[in-house]
Amino acid sequence: MEYLPRVVQAVAGDDYTVYAYFSDGSVRRADIKPLIEKGGVFSCLLDKELFIDRLTVMNGAVAWDVAGNRDETVCIDLDPWNMYEKSELVDDPLAEDAA
Repeated sequence: MEYLPRVVQAVAGDDYTVYAYFSDGSVRRADIKPLIEKGGVFSCLLDKELFIDRLTVMNGAVAWDVAGNRDETVCIDLDPWNMYEKSELVDDPLAEDAA
């Protein structure tokens, strides 16, 4: 059976990056700046406070709870498969031995 990526935790990194923790134990880092620079729905993420404070996981995907009420119809989410396949595999930045 093919692995279906599911995000279980999301952590904001420096300079508009996101660390996505997947159900297989892997951690992947994605640079969100290019999406923000394209504008459209992602442009609100330029607000650094919103980017950090509203980052969450919804339906197994990295998401931003834009409305602040856990309404999945008013969120911005990233395709977990795309994030799993195209984002850089990294060590856990939250691990105690992380430098």
